[in-house]
Amino acid sequence: MRRLIVTEFMTLDGVVEAPGGEPTHRHSGWTIPFSSDDLRGFKLREILEAESLLLGRRTYEQFADAWPSREGEFADTMNALPKAVATSRPGELVWNATALEAPVRASVQSLKDGDGGPILVAGSASLVKSLLVWGLVDELRLLVYPVLIGGGLRVFPDDREKWTFELTELRRFHSGAVLHTYRLAGS
Repeated sequence: MRRLIVTEFMTLDGVVEAPGGEPTHRHSGWTIPFSSDDLRGFKLREILEAESLLLGRRTYEQFADAWPSREGEFADTMNALPKAVATSRPGELVWNATALEAPVRASVQSLKDGDGGPILVAGSASLVKSLLVWGLVDELRLLVYPVLIGGGLRVFPDDREKWTFELTELRRFHSGAVLHTYRLAGS
C-alpha cells in the first residue's frame, strides 16, 4: 500500500494560498523571504522520495505552467514524475498527467492500494480538504512560516469533526519556518 503525503506551505493563520507568487492573493509570494539552503534541501529530498504527484486541477495548471521551463534537479524531478489530477473539467492534460476517474475518492483509494512509493500532494487546497474528510491522508507535512496574511484558502475542513494526529517530526529551518509532520493517531 502506498502512503499519501500532503505537503503544504502554511502561514501562522493557516493560509496555503499563493505561497510562491501566484496572482490570486494580494500577499502572494509570502514564502520567498523565508527561503534557506536547509529548507530547499528538505524540499528536494521530499520530491526525490515521491513516486508520483496527486494534484487538484488549479494547482496542476499553475505547476504545469511554471515547472517545464525550469532547470535543476528539483525541476527535472517535478517534470518527470507521473501526475494524477482530480478534475471535473474536460480537456487534455499535458506534463505527464492523467485525470482521475470519478468518483475521485475511489480513484485515490485505488492509487493508494497499488504498488509503489509515496504519493505526494502539494497545494491543492480543495482536494486536500476532501482527502482529509475521506480519511485518505497518511501524513501531513505542514511547513509553517512566521507570517500572517489575514485570510485566504485553507486546507482544513470546517465540519466540526475531530481527528487526532500524532507529531512525528518537528524541525526548525534557519529561515524561521518550522516543519510539523503528523500521522493520523492509531495508524
